[in-house]
Amino acid sequence: MKQRIDAAASKPFEVFTVAERLRPVWARGGLVVQPAFDFSNHPSIDLLIVPGGLVTAELAHPSVIDWIARTAAKAQLTASVCTGAFLLGKAGLLHGKTITTHWEDIEDFRAMFPDIPVRGDRRWIDEGNIVTSAGISAGLDMSLHLVARLEGEKLAMRTARQMDYDWRRSPS
Repeated sequence: MKQRIDAAASKPFEVFTVAERLRPVWARGGLVVQPAFDFSNHPSIDLLIVPGGLVTAELAHPSVIDWIARTAAKAQLTASVCTGAFLLGKAGLLHGKTITTHWEDIEDFRAMFPDIPVRGDRRWIDEGNIVTSAGISAGLDMSLHLVARLEGEKLAMRTARQMDYDWRRSPS
């Protein structure tokens, strides 16, 4: 029998969820996410990942946009999945960057942020301290890219294998 990854080994990442308030967040399809922390009590964040989905309500909340801007300023890296790029754009984090987002939302992004180049032919784009991805599976590829960037290709490959996921290393 092959040896499994040791669950007791030290973790290269401490993953946790943060929301404006400590109450359940309803995602698409009825998925409920219970945040571990709120905007006022979370640990330091080195890698901020902003998810997408229906972000219209969050775009209208200055407290959410301000938190993203303040947190990203302290983080080593900030990434978005799908329409999370709209939140990064609203927070002023994408100036001078080329980004991607979900294919259905590219024209809306261009209309809202005409000065930010957006590419529809990339699954993810790494612009140094900002990394954006298109849809959900592209977000998985981007996340494995981030694991490789931060902890090495070997761990990213082992993670993809553990997930039984065919990692597309190339952003195109």
